[in-house]
Amino acid sequence: MRRVIASLVGAAVVAAALVTAPTAPPARADDPPAFGSRLYVDPTSDAQRVYDSLLAQGDTARAALIGRIASQPTAVWLGDWYTPTLLVSVIQRHLRAAAAQGATPVFVTYAIPDRDCGGYSAGGYTADQYLDWTRQVAASLAGSRAVVLVEPDSLAMLSSAKCAGVAATRLPLLQSAVGILAAAGLSTYLDGGNARWLTPDVQAAYLNAAGIASARGFFTNVSNFDATQTERDYAGKVSSRVGWKHFVIDVSRNGNGWTGTWCNPPGAGLGQNPQITQSTSTKLDALLWVKHPGASDGPCNGGPPAGAWYESAAEALVLNSPTP
Repeated sequence: MRRVIASLVGAAVVAAALVTAPTAPPARADDPPAFGSRLYVDPTSDAQRVYDSLLAQGDTARAALIGRIASQPTAVWLGDWYTPTLLVSVIQRHLRAAAAQGATPVFVTYAIPDRDCGGYSAGGYTADQYLDWTRQVAASLAGSRAVVLVEPDSLAMLSSAKCAGVAATRLPLLQSAVGILAAAGLSTYLDGGNARWLTPDVQAAYLNAAGIASARGFFTNVSNFDATQTERDYAGKVSSRVGWKHFVIDVSRNGNGWTGTWCNPPGAGLGQNPQITQSTSTKLDALLWVKHPGASDGPCNGGPPAGAWYESAAEALVLNSPTP
């Protein structure tokens, strides 16, 4: 991934946004957990649909592979592909299912203006539409104690030349979005990039400028492949620069670590199963499957468009997984 600092932000902004790290995370009895006792398993995921279809066809061997994915908790992605009416319906359906499981649902917002800055996942709303959309998401989730991961890649990608001119609009939008979601009682996490992208200092500057003070924390490694310990070490450094905020890590496809490319990489394997890790002694709240294993990164390495189900890649992730 790219490691060039966006000229728009500039060294002065970066320096101004940095926070002097305390010597150790403070122990706080008034810091309630963001997650309950279990994570939500989507009974209508693409993996579950494919698993059911393979079983119906009698293909038990392939069904067993996809069942490894379908059985695990994954995040629910919300974006501009839903009409306003359908958006509310989708959120309500997942909240009902999560309540029946006694589980915490994790939602991902993915509709920021200039999303992916023209890349494979390009799209998003205008600035005015985005805040109205975020209000709709917040109103639909209010009272649910859901977790919301706000706009993957929205901050780390500002370092890319193709995102030149975006930061001036995006940073205030993210500040507003976090405020709207937090006011609805939701635990929010902002984009923390990953260990191979930006330095902890630069990533922390973006987080501070995007209003992490009002968020629960940040997420790392979403849709990427870095080993868990690598990301944990990196996230700890970022946390120390943003007031010891909490973090979560996407471990959906990092079982074999970085294998040379971010787009449908050969050799990638499932990571460890999602789990809640929060305690009084760490700022790591959870290891999550944010990117859905089996969802394509884009039309590369034989893959379909970004987000579409990629059957052979899904099976390869299971077969390549270092854990049974």
